[in-house]
Amino acid sequence: MTTTTLAVLVPLLPFLGAVAGLLLGRTAPGFARPLAVLPTLAALALAAVVALDQGGGTGNGTAALDAHTQLAPTGSVPIELALHIDGFAALVAVLVGLVATCVQIYSTGYLRDDPRYPSYAALVSLFTSAMLLVVYSGDLMVLLVGWEVMGICSYFLVGHYWETPEARAASLKAFLVTKLGDVPFLIGLFALAVDAGSFRITTILSKVTSDAGLDHPTLIALLLLAGVAGKSAQFPLHTWLPDAMAGPTPVSALIHAATMVAAGVYFVARLLPVFAASQAALIVLAVMAAVTMAGSALAALAQDDIKRVLAYSTVGQLGYMTGALAVGSRDAAVFHLLSHGAFKALLFLGAGVIIHAAGTNSLAAMSRMKGLRDRVPDAFWTMTVALLALAAIPPFSGFFSKEAVLGAAEHTATGHENGALAASAVPSAAGWIVLIAGLITALLTAAYATRFWLLAFKGSGAEAPDHGKQPVTMNVVLWVLAIPSLAFGLLAGVLPDWFDGTSLTPTLTTSVLGTGFALVGGLVTYAAWRHTTAMAARRTPIGAVAVDTESGDAGLVEAEAIATHTPAYGDIASAPDPADPGRLLLGPLHRHAAVGFHLDALYAALFVRPVQACAALVRFLDRAVVDTYVRGAAEAPKALGWAVRRAQTGNVQTYLSALLAGTVVLVVAVVLVATAGA
Repeated sequence: MTTTTLAVLVPLLPFLGAVAGLLLGRTAPGFARPLAVLPTLAALALAAVVALDQGGGTGNGTAALDAHTQLAPTGSVPIELALHIDGFAALVAVLVGLVATCVQIYSTGYLRDDPRYPSYAALVSLFTSAMLLVVYSGDLMVLLVGWEVMGICSYFLVGHYWETPEARAASLKAFLVTKLGDVPFLIGLFALAVDAGSFRITTILSKVTSDAGLDHPTLIALLLLAGVAGKSAQFPLHTWLPDAMAGPTPVSALIHAATMVAAGVYFVARLLPVFAASQAALIVLAVMAAVTMAGSALAALAQDDIKRVLAYSTVGQLGYMTGALAVGSRDAAVFHLLSHGAFKALLFLGAGVIIHAAGTNSLAAMSRMKGLRDRVPDAFWTMTVALLALAAIPPFSGFFSKEAVLGAAEHTATGHENGALAASAVPSAAGWIVLIAGLITALLTAAYATRFWLLAFKGSGAEAPDHGKQPVTMNVVLWVLAIPSLAFGLLAGVLPDWFDGTSLTPTLTTSVLGTGFALVGGLVTYAAWRHTTAMAARRTPIGAVAVDTESGDAGLVEAEAIATHTPAYGDIASAPDPADPGRLLLGPLHRHAAVGFHLDALYAALFVRPVQACAALVRFLDRAVVDTYVRGAAEAPKALGWAVRRAQTGNVQTYLSALLAGTVVLVVAVVLVATAGA
């Protein structure tokens, strides 16, 4: 088969697996697991073959794969079913296939007793197919199809535990917030296509780089950034992602590592010349990345829910990627996207193992459990690797990819050429913004990663509960993902051949600064933990304990932990917990960081409550005014009919009397009128 045929099969196989899983889920549930794993695994293998056939992308002299056919005649801007696969697309597709396969294998054990597993697995396959369509698509309208299908899948998957109010609210919030960004995104796509005369990505890029350029580059870029901010959870549309942790842990791993949130970053990387055509848009992107990085890192340092820590961590790491794009380096952005996808998937899947073992998703409870690391040795060692990668400690993968971002920011700040864009195309202010925010975030990232590790694995107190041994499929996946988390960064010298050819090797200045900031953050957090541990021994801790459950199924344990977290722990943000080093480090800021700096409350005051008030007014008008009018319109003829019916007695004498009385009245009226006229 040709490379084009193989590429078409990559998103098609998970789609067919999803359709078959939905059709056979009830009638033949035994086929649900094979239909979930095998098509995704086959898609991973084909994506790897396509990547090898590309031979290193355009940087290595291999032309990008372009194939297209007209999908439907539109009479104006054509819509085409097109493929555009370069080195970026080839490697991102491999990442999507790898993470999706690991998630599907992991889910066979994690949700082994879940009655809704067949529909869950089918939706994960559809989710995977949609992301692969986004990655391989060469036409923006076809890309939009995958973009929106992911939104629908996230709604159903985040709300998988729909019995809990948290899951229902989280799924609705994720859908609405991302749609809020998708509206201007859609307008921006149409405006871009009108300016360029095509939805084809290659045609658009040719138009942008030509002398004619775009007619409205800033407006188009800002409209598109709104959709990117929603999909990739960037400030100010990031608030849905931490709440999305109410879904099953494998879903969190898929969303955070390789699909939905990665789509926005990949979109900007694919169309970077469009955004670079407007320096104002790059400044906006840089500021958005800086605020996202620093704010989410502070919020992560204050979270008690183990998955919310990782959720805010994802928001911050996506900020690094958008920061790299703001300084014109899509090589560094996609490098960090690939690296982050491996270690963040590992962190989430490892968190699922920990939640199953501890019977809770609360770090406060885990810090009071002795021997939790002995219950989950595979999760302990692999998550240690992933947390070191997250903290950008050499030689783990996160060090190389994060240093590539900081190095690109330094080059832009000092006016050197950076990536595929000319130095003059990117304002130096964007470089300084990203560089300073990136260094501060490196310190905070190491701090919350260290806090995570200490509270989860170095607890003291009662023995950790024993919920049985985790299924082997869950532990094997952790070790598979630990390999790229440890060693992927070593490919920094090879990856430029797949990308634009820009060097990704760490530079001395940013390496020393970034690593130094990370070490300071980790050491200070460790010292704070030693202090708070001593303080906790002399004070009464918060009165929360882990949920005791008899279930051995990891998915059911997590669902029960989510449902009982608030009743058991109350408002963890204001609970006086002396054992948490995050409280000592943040001080008075902790109360605000724990609730995401009150952005949800702000949005509720500015948008939610006014909309609800308007809805209540409309409902009142509908019921009190419109319904009254409608009922009156029906009652009036009814009353008239009743009166006429009462007059029809059938008595001739009554009729003659009425006729005579009417005649007398008319005669009197005529006489009176005639007299008045005279």
